[in-house]
Amino acid sequence: MAESVKAFGWAARDPSGVLSPFDFSRRPTGDRDVQLKVLYCGICHSDLHAIKNEWGLSTYPVVPGHEVVGVVTEVGSKVQNFRVGDKVGVGCLVDSCRECDQCSNNLENYCPKQVLTYNTVLPDGTVTYGGYSDIMVVDEDFAIRWPENFPLDKGAPLLCAGITTYSPLKYYGLDKPGLHIGVVGLGGLGHVAVKFIKAFGSKVAVISTSIGKKKEALESLGADAFLVSRDPAEMQTAAGTLDGIIDTVSAQHPIEPLLSLLKPHGKMLMVGAPEKPLELPVFSLIMTRKMVGGSLIGGLKETQEMIDFAAKHNILPDVELVSMDYVNTAMERLAKADVKYRFVIDVGKTLKKAERV
Repeated sequence: MAESVKAFGWAARDPSGVLSPFDFSRRPTGDRDVQLKVLYCGICHSDLHAIKNEWGLSTYPVVPGHEVVGVVTEVGSKVQNFRVGDKVGVGCLVDSCRECDQCSNNLENYCPKQVLTYNTVLPDGTVTYGGYSDIMVVDEDFAIRWPENFPLDKGAPLLCAGITTYSPLKYYGLDKPGLHIGVVGLGGLGHVAVKFIKAFGSKVAVISTSIGKKKEALESLGADAFLVSRDPAEMQTAAGTLDGIIDTVSAQHPIEPLLSLLKPHGKMLMVGAPEKPLELPVFSLIMTRKMVGGSLIGGLKETQEMIDFAAKHNILPDVELVSMDYVNTAMERLAKADVKYRFVIDVGKTLKKAERV
């Protein structure tokens, strides 16, 4: 029986969320597995929730990270799609049942037995560890082929932020040219949504509580309009002008003012995850046949499609590259929304063996 592989990363040991060096083991590279050297890993807001156990689901120690990119260092004997030296990505999922209706339709993200990249207990009792580490081992079906000449560092957050916005826009038909789409919240998800919508050939209105983001939205990201959601006059002027809205905000906020911006039959897509339920103004939906829908990341086939589309249209998140020993400061800043717009850890160059304890 093959021996497990020694690995090294940074982990949180308790709900303080403080990350520190951590030695652990990965499974040996199986027949259908690829082993990769991690080069970059994005920091997602869900990483922050997980290390602090804010969803009540964490099993410590937690090694976060599901926006992982690197290079293949070993392949199993039955691997067909990857070779040593290939660039690959690993997103939010590393396994599923492969048998249910969702899996049969390339929707592994809705499989009831999905296995998340980190902090999920596998059937054998072991816990998955994420990309804040030097190596990963993953089934080839859950690895994403990285396009040639597409930046690994800036592209890493697409494996979560990208697919989280791309998938609902496609599924709900808001990917057609000539539409007018609103994006609520200009953060890690929102700024990527703006870029995808522009690439689809539609107009974008950024909707924010902060007037301070107006210049960034219009000049840097190319949005066509900017609305301050707390300004009743602005919201009234824009009422009934949008074909759809993608809401990326995870804080408590009223959605009735946002629904007023939709045309009849308009669609509001929820991808933010507030800790408490939002109020649903049903009367607003009934009167003009509007709908509110949700979406969770995407399946592996669609994630590959998204990465290929992003490479073709040069869609890259705006990132701040940080070293591994800066990660706790990055988490503090993320909690304050003090980043434009995604942190990415330079794992390959800054996760030093000397940090072992």
